[in-house]
Amino acid sequence: MYPIKKIAAVALLSILFAGCSSNGDYKLLQTNYAVKSQNVTDKSIEYRILPQDRLEVMLYKDPNAAAESASSELGQRLNEKGILVDTAGNIRLPLIGKVHLAGLTQTQAADKITRLYKKYLNTPSVYVEVLNKRIFILGEVRKPGPVPLDKEKMTLFEALADVGGFTDSAVKNRVIILSNTPNGIQMRKVDLTRFDKMNYASLMLRPNDIVYVQPDDWKEFKVTSNNFTAPFETITKIAAPFVTLKYLSD
Repeated sequence: MYPIKKIAAVALLSILFAGCSSNGDYKLLQTNYAVKSQNVTDKSIEYRILPQDRLEVMLYKDPNAAAESASSELGQRLNEKGILVDTAGNIRLPLIGKVHLAGLTQTQAADKITRLYKKYLNTPSVYVEVLNKRIFILGEVRKPGPVPLDKEKMTLFEALADVGGFTDSAVKNRVIILSNTPNGIQMRKVDLTRFDKMNYASLMLRPNDIVYVQPDDWKEFKVTSNNFTAPFETITKIAAPFVTLKYLSD
């Protein structure tokens, strides 16, 4: 009987530890603070270049000079794979060398590079675009992961459609959006179940936003209950030989 009692004690301790470790740590981004409703404005949504961004920089030639050669292109990419912004926020370009672009919008960056090229070229014109803009979708969606963004903004519905929509376990009235702003990381929650609570600004996403769709309580229960009952299965397998021997000895 002693081995069985010992195994039962071990099982009880394992169950207690399993219950403690799985309680409340399945859902992400939990907080005890009230999350205020926040809207995204046109001014706040315009993307600003960050270190480690990859930029497409197009330098447009003087139309008069381009007309002299029928084979010449009006626009010239300064790097076919894009130009990486270094950790200090700079890029290097032909003729003008190092240019600091971090913190500028795409339009501001193009204007700054254009001014620098005017020292060397006649009527230069520059186009700048960030190539790696994206949004990240996590949680209870069909295809979680990054969503490429080829424009300044995207609505939450567009992003969810891109990842195949919700799973059956999704909580649709508390979709969490994390945004990195000059004032730090901000969180907002969006209720997609009530049309009368929606407004267009609350559905807008910025580049690098993180969208998290929480699982419902039933999904959380299934996962945590599996963690809770797993020790039973292990203990049952360990105890089976002892129970068999006890039965045969009787």
